[in-house]
Amino acid sequence: MAAASVTPSATASAQGARDHARAQDGTTSDTMPVVPARSWPTPPAGVDADDLVWAETVAGGNYTHRVLARGTELRLTDPTGDACAHVLLYCADRPWERLNTADTVKVLWNAYLGQGHLLLSDQGRVLASVVRDDSGHHDALTGTSTLVRNTARYGDGAPQSASPAGRELLKLAALKNGLGPRDLAPSVSFFQGVRITADGATEFTGSAGAGASVTLRAEQALTVLIANVPHPLDPRPAYVCGPLEALAYRARPTAPGDPLWDATPEGRRAFLNTAEHLTARGIA
Repeated sequence: MAAASVTPSATASAQGARDHARAQDGTTSDTMPVVPARSWPTPPAGVDADDLVWAETVAGGNYTHRVLARGTELRLTDPTGDACAHVLLYCADRPWERLNTADTVKVLWNAYLGQGHLLLSDQGRVLASVVRDDSGHHDALTGTSTLVRNTARYGDGAPQSASPAGRELLKLAALKNGLGPRDLAPSVSFFQGVRITADGATEFTGSAGAGASVTLRAEQALTVLIANVPHPLDPRPAYVCGPLEALAYRARPTAPGDPLWDATPEGRRAFLNTAEHLTARGIA
């Protein structure tokens, strides 16, 4: 019997690979940032397309990261109701000042993230504020999934597997910003909620449904790391996670006179701490 003929791959040579790559020019991808961001087809209401600085759809089981200027607003949207954005925040030029979830819930006397909540560092300063929220299903208590737990539950938790763990993906995002595993503090998560019952147990409340969004305002220049993976308490036996939409655009930081600045005594103090720090550095 004659041997079957084999058709050489179009990308088997350097020239073929180059031609294939160039053929993709001008096309879009559901797994890569839109560049330039202003070409995103549907900017948020009231936002000029030219003010967009980041536009990306993050697939379920994937991650992303970005450095954002002070005053930038970041709108995260859950198009299908199955996204879960596990978020870490760091001061862009001082990564040792980072999101502290314990202080975020303790100082503000509120364990449930929502509009008006401030995301604090352990220095008593505001990293970001939640300026809009139509989900209400978030979590500042549980953290993200781990390699050990995902391996026990799904059979694997490695970044390249079909069920990557959030911490493993956040490690990759961290490395791309000069950070290591020791820099990964507990994260907050958006779009899959948790409540504490009367007996102190955690109760998973799930999603608010498709189309919910939450908008964060960067009160300092921030490095943002995001892993989009199932919540650790999601009871579904399968690894289920939908896409996450991330849109960032130029805006202004919270200032005296803004209702958010004076919403609570603790919040006002945190904003004053932030303003004093930035003023001393010649930033504000």
